Amino acid sequence: MAFFKDSDELYAVAEDLLTRVQEEMPSASDSIARSHLVIRLATTEPVSEFTLNGRKRPVEITYGPQRLRPTLNLELKADTLHAVLLGELGLSRAVTSGKVKTRGPVLKLAALGDLFRAGQKIYPQVLRDHGLAAKSS
Repeated sequence: MAFFKDSDELYAVAEDLLTRVQEEMPSASDSIARSHLVIRLATTEPVSEFTLNGRKRPVEITYGPQRLRPTLNLELKADTLHAVLLGELGLSRAVTSGKVKTRGPVLKLAALGDLFRAGQKIYPQVLRDHGLAAKSS
């Protein structure tokens, strides 16, 4: 069974997480801004789409399908994203194991490192705030 019951729940958690990261650790997205990347993160089970636009300062994050063409495209199950944010699975390992499908310059994936590390620090509290901490992954 998927961790998130539906796209609405996933979007609510992701938006809360990314807003808190931007407020509490604004430098976490600096590497994305320096790289000028547009990164699309698309999940399945449930379906969602997030776009991080490093061509804008601060990095602009949009939720849902966008017309903006990504430089780097990542596709993964929402449970894989959940495991990465909990620190149970490294992003690089998820890519090399095939759990994350990439299109574009995969070496640029390093630009997401600071954002994910910052997110990992805040994610457990976001889950608690959304009543999801007791839910098993």
